[in-house]
Amino acid sequence: MKTVTMSTLMPGMKARIKSIDSKEDIRRRLLDLGMIENTIVECVGKSPLGDPSAYLVRGAVIVIRDIDSALIRCEI
Repeated sequence: MKTVTMSTLMPGMKARIKSIDSKEDIRRRLLDLGMIENTIVECVGKSPLGDPSAYLVRGAVIVIRDIDSALIRCEI
């Protein structure tokens, strides 16, 4: 398994969340959105300029800025 940040996922790629590298309010917000350890996420699209990106998480599509998705460590 290779460890990457969620922001590096390209459309169609799936990964398993391993950790969130933040102790601030954004951590709580990401956890509330379902970004929990061992959850499978799939990148379903990127905006034309590459930021933000859309991810399928627990049956819901969530759009996250790259600055925030870069805090999420995943295994592919």
